[in-house]
Amino acid sequence: MTSSRRVHRKKRTPPRTVTSALLPAVAAALLLGLGGVHLISGRPSTVPVAASDGAAATGTADPEPGATATDGPSATPTAVPSATATVDAAAAAQARATQAVARALATAGADAGGEVSVAVLDLASGVGADSGGSGHAFATASIVKADILAALLRQSGSDLTATQRTEAVAMIEQSDNDAAGALFDAVGGADGLDAANRAFGLTATTAGRNGYWGLTTTTAADQLRLLRVIFEDDSPLDADSRAYAQKLMGRISTDQDWGVSAADSGDGSSDAHWMLKNGWLSRSADGLWVINSIGRVTHDGRDVLVAVLSDGNGTEQGGISLVESVAVAAVDALTAAATD
Repeated sequence: MTSSRRVHRKKRTPPRTVTSALLPAVAAALLLGLGGVHLISGRPSTVPVAASDGAAATGTADPEPGATATDGPSATPTAVPSATATVDAAAAAQARATQAVARALATAGADAGGEVSVAVLDLASGVGADSGGSGHAFATASIVKADILAALLRQSGSDLTATQRTEAVAMIEQSDNDAAGALFDAVGGADGLDAANRAFGLTATTAGRNGYWGLTTTTAADQLRLLRVIFEDDSPLDADSRAYAQKLMGRISTDQDWGVSAADSGDGSSDAHWMLKNGWLSRSADGLWVINSIGRVTHDGRDVLVAVLSDGNGTEQGGISLVESVAVAAVDALTAAATD
């Protein structure tokens, strides 16, 4: 599953930034009924602290016993933001983002020969959405190598053997299949990978059997959950393990740096730029291509996780172009809608 093809992309104008936070329960209630579009859980917004028991509702305190009240205007209560208004703003931002991502996929994926699905999440605000591929299981091809690495790090921490480190570098940076097979065996094969994925919260991912790890099946939403394991602090992986995985995903071979990196606006610092893993596979049954890309991009100064999965592509290059177009459109839609 290697490639010598490299895609050259034009620099895109960065969109606006995301500022709103997601309040999942309310956003889910507002978006009930949007078929094929699902919410990505995020961080709750801050709710104003209620008055303590016994405090006057007017905002003025009772005088101390024996004290004489003086004439004059009463103290003006400090203005407190309405909890309802805060919730409504967060829910509205989420609703806009979810609808915008669905529209972006419909446009960018209009000419797809098969299925295509996308999931995106702004790490700072928690606003995110996934769309497309409802009920469809995508073959992972080589994006499963990021999953194998996460399972290995969960099992051993960052204390890998020298051989495992050599294999991990080859597996992620060069997409080496022999290294992937060795590390797949090291985590316990299909059963071991399934166990790790249960711990990661990947409920729609099933490891390929009989050594066919590239035929693991998954969804874009599950791949976004995997990215959160690798890139978020609240993770089953410790900080050193996450940093190690991120480092390898940021050093992908130049002939494999296509995919979600197209959505990177090029404004990251030397230690904050795109990090990804791609997968590509020609199906033996019909010759059609599976083209997938998952990772983190820096978009207008904000970190965004994005996963794009596709199958049924007539050519490898056509699939790459589709995945890149969907990644760009979805990230643009997410960030723009969240700040409208």
